[in-house]
Amino acid sequence: MNPAALSALAALTGSAIGALASLASTWLTHHHQDRVQQRAQEYSRRERLFGDFIVEASKLLGDSLTHQKVDPATLVPLYAVKPQLGLFASKETLEQADEVLCQIVNYYFQPTADWYEKDYDVLCGFTEAARRELGSYQPSGRRVG
Repeated sequence: MNPAALSALAALTGSAIGALASLASTWLTHHHQDRVQQRAQEYSRRERLFGDFIVEASKLLGDSLTHQKVDPATLVPLYAVKPQLGLFASKETLEQADEVLCQIVNYYFQPTADWYEKDYDVLCGFTEAARRELGSYQPSGRRVG
């Protein structure tokens, strides 16, 4: 084989390998950035839903402590957030959300004179479960714990 042709073939092969390596590197970097962005969006979505649930439950807790009769319309916002939690939250967090709903509904049927005996921190279990879930779900793609 002609030494000039062999030299040209080696140069072309090296250029092709370099170009393929550059393309692969670019694709992997872009793919990783997309995954991190998706996880960050999912993290934000969970955080927002957990916050919405806490706000709605707090409103209902206050209402349940001052009224003995439940108006079903007041429960609708909280019951609307709970199925959304079912799309993204862990089983533990959902169980705690169910517990919060049950406690609040039960408060409506207890005499308001017993307000001083009630455990007002009905959201404690839910917030702890949500905090654990958010703490173990890192937007960077790494699971902690």
